[in-house]
Amino acid sequence: MSKVLIVTGGGRGIGHSTCVLAADAGWDVCVNYVGNKARADETVALIEATGQRGIAVQADITKEQDVINLFETCTKELGPVTGMVNSAGIVEPYGRVDELKYDELLPLIDLNITAMMIVTREAIKCMSPKHGSAGGAIVLVSSASARIGAPGFCASYAASKGAVDSFAWGVAQEVAGENIRVNAVSPGVIDTEIQPDGRVEEVGSNLPLGRVGQPEEVAKAIVWLLSEEASYVAGSNLDVAGAR
Repeated sequence: MSKVLIVTGGGRGIGHSTCVLAADAGWDVCVNYVGNKARADETVALIEATGQRGIAVQADITKEQDVINLFETCTKELGPVTGMVNSAGIVEPYGRVDELKYDELLPLIDLNITAMMIVTREAIKCMSPKHGSAGGAIVLVSSASARIGAPGFCASYAASKGAVDSFAWGVAQEVAGENIRVNAVSPGVIDTEIQPDGRVEEVGSNLPLGRVGQPEEVAKAIVWLLSEEASYVAGSNLDVAGAR
């Protein structure tokens, strides 16, 4: 049976690198995107260059029906979903907590927490023997900021990723007996477009390894967690943060 993977936020950054490396590892990949079809199509082209199948599916994962449609489309076009990586997320709003505006927090909570939970729900429905399947692997992208706190910069983002950590640990225990492995990865400062202008240059030399990370370095950890090489790894949260 083919290995079929859905990657939310698969058209950019860590998600993009995960799609390409997963294809190299033998996965057929469904690239989820919200608005940038061109980027998603570029990712699909790289997937297909490895000899694997790739599709791009537009879905706003903050909308429940979009998530349901995403999984249905992937299953119809590529086959039963056996892997899922939730890489979609945002960092804003930036600044101190006493500067936060209520309305600016809602998109953060919707995408980083609620959507992450609903995507995981649909993945489990596709993988669990209780729903007629044989298992699978789920990786949720968290952040080292969940333990660092990101004071004065994005404490609300850190809190949203703390929710990812708690959810991953709880769900891992819930479905481990159903042959579904759930893990998280916690990147540090990674050189992607999610970073504010100038931050990569500003902080890189001050980090323990003297540089920021690259998205491929996180993607390698994710693809390993999806693989049979990690067959006894469940409920783990793998730091990819360069000793930060």
